[in-house]
Amino acid sequence: MASKTDFAPAEWKRLVQAPLLAGFAISAADPSSFIGILQEAFASARALARAESEQGGDPLIKAIADDLLTTSGRADAREGVRTVAQGATREQMKERAISALKDTAVLLDAKAPADARAVKSWLASIAQTVAEAGKEGGFLGFGGVNVSDLEKATLREISTALGV
Repeated sequence: MASKTDFAPAEWKRLVQAPLLAGFAISAADPSSFIGILQEAFASARALARAESEQGGDPLIKAIADDLLTTSGRADAREGVRTVAQGATREQMKERAISALKDTAVLLDAKAPADARAVKSWLASIAQTVAEAGKEGGFLGFGGVNVSDLEKATLREISTALGV
């Protein structure tokens, strides 16, 4: 089982950024209304809180989640999102986030092979949770779909990038 000490500081930073980037890729793929954006943000936060509090969960996932609860961890994660978003179109933001997730998957496979599958599945589940957080389309909360076609396509891209 891998731990934070198995990663260089820059590598650990990438791991801490990955959960936010998984949700951000979904949000960038099909932007929601203001309420939808809040629902997606809260869904991402709930997924992180669940990982941090689950008993018997993967220690590496818990370490990443614990780090995200620190001031420096949140700053590192926000920096990852800012880097992906800086000067980019919505489509470029999505592609950059997915590319960063792919790099994270390669890092996990190389440095934490025993934990890689669990962490990559966790990242994919965060993306799924965010995609299901708010209805897309419709009017004033009526109609619409739980997961839009654009979000479904992005979920497939994320799964491919993560190799899950």
